[in-house]
Amino acid sequence: MLEPQQRLEAFVKLGTLLKEYTQYKSQNESFISEKKSVYKKLDTSIELAGHKNGWFTRDQVAFAIEVWGNCLDEKSLASWLEPYAIKENQNADVALILAGNIPLVGFHDLLAVLLTGNNAVVKLSSNDSVLLPAIVAILEELMPGMKKLVHFEEERLNKFDRVIATGSNNTARYFEYYFGKKPHIIRKNRNSVAILSGNESQETLMALGQDVFQYYGLGCRSVSKLFVPNGYDFEPLFKAFENYRYLIEERKYQNNYDYNKAIFLMSEFSFLDNGFVVLKEDQSFASPIGTLFYEHYNESESLKSRLDMEHDNIQCLVAEGFIEDEVPFGKTQYPSLTDYADGVDTVEFLLKR
Repeated sequence: MLEPQQRLEAFVKLGTLLKEYTQYKSQNESFISEKKSVYKKLDTSIELAGHKNGWFTRDQVAFAIEVWGNCLDEKSLASWLEPYAIKENQNADVALILAGNIPLVGFHDLLAVLLTGNNAVVKLSSNDSVLLPAIVAILEELMPGMKKLVHFEEERLNKFDRVIATGSNNTARYFEYYFGKKPHIIRKNRNSVAILSGNESQETLMALGQDVFQYYGLGCRSVSKLFVPNGYDFEPLFKAFENYRYLIEERKYQNNYDYNKAIFLMSEFSFLDNGFVVLKEDQSFASPIGTLFYEHYNESESLKSRLDMEHDNIQCLVAEGFIEDEVPFGKTQYPSLTDYADGVDTVEFLLKR
């Protein structure tokens, strides 16, 4: 059984490898290293993941790999875990029921489980069934014994001590029924919103485009709703979004954009359109692919009260000088290790006796 320090060392090595892989790809495969065979295995896994899930394009998966590679350095991991008393293996079997909306979305849960000295029993989403096993295989190469700490379960989960389950509001009811008697974290739907004042620079609005369009808007950290002041001029926003016009060339995105636009037209809804994203005034937080909802506000204090009431439905609140715990424009897709899903401290949960 590997000790916590050995597990930590494995993930530090993984971070180095993922950063090297990013460099290797950016140099058009001219980057030579003794680990090149591992890169080729990762390449194969990325290609297979894309075949199984059309949203997992090579660029989208590469972005996720780059983000995680930058998180897994020894200083960042040590700083993250320093406040917790991780002295010995917990040896609990923690069931992870993972989502599959964006590449490696369940990696943080796996990281937390293994670095707290526990074992993972993983139920993968059919939408993301390739990448995490590939990462575990790499961890085994870097630190023999890591693979024994992770069991990928294809059948019904039976033997586990704790559970972290991620799904929709509908599946959450099932999870509560099935897992309610065990210590658990059950996550529901969340969305991210951005607050605009109308004084944002083009650079800031271009950064917002990253928050909106990365992963095609499929992540809970993707901005799906804007709050704009009365009389807001959308022209600068559309201009800033032009960097993402290439999305309309991707068939799955185009099909969703065309379908949702057709629904709005047939329903005689009013909306704004720039040829690759529709802006529709709507009170809902979750907008469909190729669509961005917006809502007007009169003054900041009433909006703060509204958003405070909606706290449990919001993952990230993007703004500039609006509230204390806001996320800067362009940073939603670069979470730190302490950015826990639904605001629930996963490490603290895993260390409870």
